[in-house]
Amino acid sequence: MYLPIDLSTYHAEPDLLKNRVILVTGAGDGIGRAAALAFAKHGATVLLLGRTLSKLEAVYDEIEKQGGAQPALLPLNLATAKLDDYLSIQRTIDEEIGRLDGILHNAAILGPLTPLQMYDPTIWDDVMNTNLRAPFQLTQALLPTLRKSDDASVIFTSSSVGRTVKAFWGAYAISKQGIEGLSHLFADELANTSNIRFNCLNPGATRTQMRASAYPSENPNTLPKPEDIMASYLYLIGPDSKGVTGQSLDVPRAEWSKD
Repeated sequence: MYLPIDLSTYHAEPDLLKNRVILVTGAGDGIGRAAALAFAKHGATVLLLGRTLSKLEAVYDEIEKQGGAQPALLPLNLATAKLDDYLSIQRTIDEEIGRLDGILHNAAILGPLTPLQMYDPTIWDDVMNTNLRAPFQLTQALLPTLRKSDDASVIFTSSSVGRTVKAFWGAYAISKQGIEGLSHLFADELANTSNIRFNCLNPGATRTQMRASAYPSENPNTLPKPEDIMASYLYLIGPDSKGVTGQSLDVPRAEWSKD
């Protein structure tokens, strides 16, 4: 792993993302919501993609309340989305906004924690479509728009089970293993022909609903909240990480400490 800085001490300048347009998937809650708010606070126009319109509208209102640039809403269920949906998003961004400087692929579903021999194939497809196929097809569709940026960044969200699989994590683990490979492939293939960088970021244990579902006996107060770990996301999505590509990174736990 190569980084020119220590992520645990990184501090984003207030106007880090000024005049940039960033797409966040799974923007309605959890880490996606926190990232959308953080990106907007640092100057970005944020495109909010998620399956629940009411949640996206709530984040929209929060961004406007904090004085950020007017965001855009892109309601879409990634479990059932088709190629035409992604191409429609690309056309909308091109025609109505005119640029795209980054994507945070945050949307994911956990699925059941169960042995593979008992795994429901229909649920498997939903998890794989949301967690792996959607990031691939959405990135593929948006590459022409990303190429127009002088400094574009794509962040794929990984997991500890994306690095080393664990029993019973099923489709979620396989999807995150795939995300690692997908990120590295995009980075390798486009390193010399574009200004787009691609990196994987593992947020680690964070106080989200997905974490609570996976570890129901865990005390959530021992974990950082999504807004506590945004420095790493700001670094990778912004210009300070220019030249950093093809990396698989972890949010440093030193970025957060309990009161």
